[in-house]
Amino acid sequence: MAVNEIIDRLTQELAGRNPNLSVNKARTWVELLWSDFESTYAKAGYDYRGAEYTERIIKQWIESYGDKIHEFVSRNPKYAHFLEDDDESLH
Repeated sequence: MAVNEIIDRLTQELAGRNPNLSVNKARTWVELLWSDFESTYAKAGYDYRGAEYTERIIKQWIESYGDKIHEFVSRNPKYAHFLEDDDESLH
């Protein structure tokens, strides 16, 4: 399965779990989580385990934190510019 299809599916799951997020914001969150996970994993020296592995991790995060993920911005302003109130597509 293509990465874009996986991201689309994860976006729908996050948007469904968190009524505070539009689909565009949910996609931005998924893309940020995906990118942060893969870069952190690589920096730690681990071998790339594929999109399916990253999908499983992001899915676990959505299940655990998806309903309150929008609260993260208030504690971590470095991400605020990605998730401003403007609901334009950010990717």
